[in-house]
Amino acid sequence: MTQEAPPVVAAPSDVTPDLGLWLRIVRAVGWTLIWLGMLTLGFVAHQLWITSFFAERQQSQLAEQRIENFAETDIVEIPYIPVVGSGEDDGELVSGAVGGERLTILSEGKPAEGDPFALIRIPKLEELREGWNVVEGVTLADLRTGAGHMPQTPLPGQPGNAVISGHRTTYGAPFHNLDLLQPGDRIEVETALGVHVYQVRESFVVNPTDVWVTEPKSGAWLTLTTCHPKFSARERLIISAQLIEGPNAAVILGTQ
Repeated sequence: MTQEAPPVVAAPSDVTPDLGLWLRIVRAVGWTLIWLGMLTLGFVAHQLWITSFFAERQQSQLAEQRIENFAETDIVEIPYIPVVGSGEDDGELVSGAVGGERLTILSEGKPAEGDPFALIRIPKLEELREGWNVVEGVTLADLRTGAGHMPQTPLPGQPGNAVISGHRTTYGAPFHNLDLLQPGDRIEVETALGVHVYQVRESFVVNPTDVWVTEPKSGAWLTLTTCHPKFSARERLIISAQLIEGPNAAVILGTQ
């Protein structure tokens, strides 16, 4: 009678994967991705909505301060000194005198850094029909209100090239639809002097390093700058507009 051999039991292999360990790794990676996704969504929500909520709420406070600043701003009459620009299409440069009589324009005091001093309105854009307060300065803190004036450039309504920068997707996004503007559209900027009306001449896109767009121009111009395309800071969208109406328009345009 033959005796059956006992069954052979395979010894545990060193290369057999530890399923428990792999499950723990997969679970940890999954939770990490979930948390990263939540953090990303939170950051996007903060940038797009929360910053805009606080910027828009701050607009009412800036409006009150701007009205007070208007009442306290000193308006003076100064000799008109034309700005010499480098562009070929900046309009005709007028002299500072007509018939031997010295021309004058109105001027207002330079606002302090961070102070609201102007209201910009663009009738074509729904978000700017009622206006958006503009502060002096273009630092990160200044632009948290949405739009700021570059201090190195003249104030709106003055000879030269006034530059206003604004956010396009955050902090109220006042310049969100700036790309819709076309030649002939109106831009109104109200300061302590009154309302200065500009007409869009052209729009174009430049690199962030193309600071020549802020250089002086003969006549009176308004340059609006914002990031381009939307949700990116890769380039800058530029709107160039020329003064056509306002307290100083007649003198600057040489039509007085």
